[in-house]
Amino acid sequence: MPVEQDATESVATLPPAGRGRDEEFAAFMTVAAPSLARTAWLLCGDAHQADELVQQALVRTYLVWDRAREREPLAYARRVLANQRISTWRRRRREVLLSTDRLPETGVADAQDVHADRDRLVRALALLTPRQRRVVVLRHLEGLTEKEVADDLGIAVGTVKSTASRALRQLREAMGEDGGAAPAGAQDGGVG
Repeated sequence: MPVEQDATESVATLPPAGRGRDEEFAAFMTVAAPSLARTAWLLCGDAHQADELVQQALVRTYLVWDRAREREPLAYARRVLANQRISTWRRRRREVLLSTDRLPETGVADAQDVHADRDRLVRALALLTPRQRRVVVLRHLEGLTEKEVADDLGIAVGTVKSTASRALRQLREAMGEDGGAAPAGAQDGGVG
C-alpha cells in the first residue's frame, strides 16, 4: 500500500533525539495515528473499538518510547496494537457459564434479529409518502417536538399530528403490528 509506505517513511524521519521525549512522541503520534487507526479498524471492524485500540497502543508505546524510537516505532506500535486486539478478543471470548436457576426467561436478540428488524422498518418507511417519512423520522427517530417538525417542514402543527397519525398507522400495518406498539417516542403521546 503506498499510503502505508508514506507513513513509514515519515516516521523514519523523526527529528533527532535532541528534542524532548514528549515532543518526539507527539511528532510520532501525529504522523502514525492515521496509519494505526486504519490498521486497528481492519483488525476489529468497529470505529469505536479501533479508536480505543489506537489509544491503548499509543499509551503503551509512550511508556517504552526510549527503547521503541531506537528501532522502528511504527512497527512497535503496530505490534502492540495487534497484541492488544488479541487480548481484547480473548477476554471477550471467555465463556461464563451460569447455573440453570439464574438463566434469563427470554433470550437476548442477536445481531441478526436487530438487522432484520431494521430492514423491516426501512422497507416500511419506503412505503410512506415523502412528507409522512419526513414527519415520522423527525418526530420519532430524531425526537423533535411537533412544533419543531412543523417549523422545519414549513407546515402547521395540526398537519404534523395528522400526518404522523396516518403514517404510524400505515407503518404498523406494514410491519404486521396490532397497533399496540409504536415507534420509540410515540408512546409518550407526542410530548417532546
